[in-house]
Amino acid sequence: MKKTAIVLGATGLTGRYLLDMLLASEDYAKVKVFTRRSTGRQHEKLEEIICDLLCLEDYGDNFVADEVFCCIGTTKAKTKERELYRAIDYGIPFSAARLAERNGIKTYSLISAIGAKADSKVFYSRTKGEMEEAVLGCDIENILIYRPSLIYGEREDRRLGESIAVKLSKFLELFFFGKFERYKSISGKELAKVLYNGVRKYSGHQIIFRNQF
Repeated sequence: MKKTAIVLGATGLTGRYLLDMLLASEDYAKVKVFTRRSTGRQHEKLEEIICDLLCLEDYGDNFVADEVFCCIGTTKAKTKERELYRAIDYGIPFSAARLAERNGIKTYSLISAIGAKADSKVFYSRTKGEMEEAVLGCDIENILIYRPSLIYGEREDRRLGESIAVKLSKFLELFFFGKFERYKSISGKELAKVLYNGVRKYSGHQIIFRNQF
């Protein structure tokens, strides 16, 4: 039987590639996108729910699928206010997980970040770590948490700092072996493939690092 998928963050760097893959796949009959603005895509499988993602639980009756892919995330540069930052990076993924639990969705795939740690002194890493713990506490059969390092690619908002970081990272990665391979950067397109294939590759509750992709 063909599946229904939900995508959060479908207008972002990784999410838009993932959306293309899901729409092209014969495994999926419908792809629901919860988004604050339209993806601009037209497809017979696509259902867009334009909404305030910070109030995701208001749309719970429509949050029904076989799988959820959460590609939501922001940066310190885009979201300087810590309270809003936490509402996005912690609140949205956790709200989606609670809805998945409530509606019996079996698989929840989530992009987190390398260094996520609930007791970290770094706000960014602590927020990600606390979010992971909250999501893993939900009663969902398969929770797949991906911890990439730097994600690069063509973004709508050009980031000079990221461009410099990518070039530096590519040089340093020549020396990344063994456990250090988890710090290698990854393109948004490649990460989308990892998420797409992950629902068939992994099961249970797993935290997956770059060197396992």
